[in-house]
Amino acid sequence: MAKAKRASARYRCAECGAVSMTMVGKCPGCGAWGTLEEEALPREAAAGRVAGPRLEPVSSLAVPPEERVPSGIAELDRVLGGGWIKGGVVLLGGEPGVGKSTLLLQACAAMAGAGHKTLYISGEESAGQIAHRAKRLGIREKNVDMLCDSDLEAMLGAVSGYEFAVVDSVQSFRLDGENGWAGSPSQARAVAGRSSETAKRLGVPMVMVGHITKQGTIAGPKILEHMVDVVLLFSGERSSSHRLLRAEKNRFGSTDELGIFEMEEGGLAAVTDPSHLYWSKGPVSVPGVAIGVSLEGSRPLAAEIQALSCPTPFPYPKRTSRGVEVNRLQLLLAVLERRCGILSRSSDIYANVAGGLSLQDPAADLSICAALASSLRDVAIPGDTCFIGEVGLAGEVRPVARTHLRIREASRLGFKNVFISAGERLPAEKPPGIEITKVFALSQMVERLTK
Repeated sequence: MAKAKRASARYRCAECGAVSMTMVGKCPGCGAWGTLEEEALPREAAAGRVAGPRLEPVSSLAVPPEERVPSGIAELDRVLGGGWIKGGVVLLGGEPGVGKSTLLLQACAAMAGAGHKTLYISGEESAGQIAHRAKRLGIREKNVDMLCDSDLEAMLGAVSGYEFAVVDSVQSFRLDGENGWAGSPSQARAVAGRSSETAKRLGVPMVMVGHITKQGTIAGPKILEHMVDVVLLFSGERSSSHRLLRAEKNRFGSTDELGIFEMEEGGLAAVTDPSHLYWSKGPVSVPGVAIGVSLEGSRPLAAEIQALSCPTPFPYPKRTSRGVEVNRLQLLLAVLERRCGILSRSSDIYANVAGGLSLQDPAADLSICAALASSLRDVAIPGDTCFIGEVGLAGEVRPVARTHLRIREASRLGFKNVFISAGERLPAEKPPGIEITKVFALSQMVERLTK
């Protein structure tokens, strides 16, 4: 009986990286159609030989020292966890025109000013365009070098001898020997893989710029985010000069930190006091406005929650929100109606977080409920009052993390009263000039504010 011919190729999904030994139209991993691409099997696998693994106990492995290179931009270092890691690869994504290239060019200049040699590789812009931006930003450092070409292999060969490198962008280069056009899933994966291999082999921190889709995710196969060590997203409203930098993935630090910048004529400037950015501090109290103290990583900031209720003749009232998830808004409205007797079924509800901030912190629940109750009852909340607490479906007010830091920030900003959960355990010494009101249930807070 003839032996079956051993396969010499396999098929990998360009979206998720799943492997199939046969060519199929639908990826068995992610379900995408037409994304499988042929690739050669490794020589050992093709010959049926597998090398035996070398087992080592984790306790015996040597831990290399963590060497970080400061970027020279404090807000960027905050999100990274202290600076670049030697050999670490960062993927930076963001909308066109949000300021990705500006941020990285400023980082190159700041590092060059500290004596580090930096290399900026661009496949999208000419040297004249980058020079014009550098002139506008006032960059005159001599250790910032540029390479503008489509030959990525040659430019990666020049990375040796530098202490920091930028590849702008993954979707603008094409490697010979790979199928597809520049920006296609196979090419983006190959460019990212070659760039990552170069950075780790030479021990040079590298940032790769990535385009994003209409849905706000980084364009290209999902495997791009698995190949790198850190994924950063740079965002901002077109009508606003403020920009937010968050880490979606960070192998070397936390993903909770938030970097806040302001786009000025001379480039991006760090916002040192973000609380005043998201809190208007109006002189007159208005129904439907409440202040909460949110925590972004280790940074507390005051967020102004605005709610507006309007009677509607239609049987299905509208629920619209910005900065707060609609499902979260509907949940809190249901708790207010069921546990506090505040009806909203005949009113359109609009909710907004001032300044374009998006709140994910559960501690914002109490301030959102306060704003909704204030609007529905048409009673203004005193301007020197703020709220910290999570709200459960039973109407209870639950403790949140680092309440003492939030209260300290509220005291610094001049608030006189703060509502928190009765279950909070606080240090014996409280900040001066602020009264702490503890409540077990949401109904207690509503009764005190709307009586």
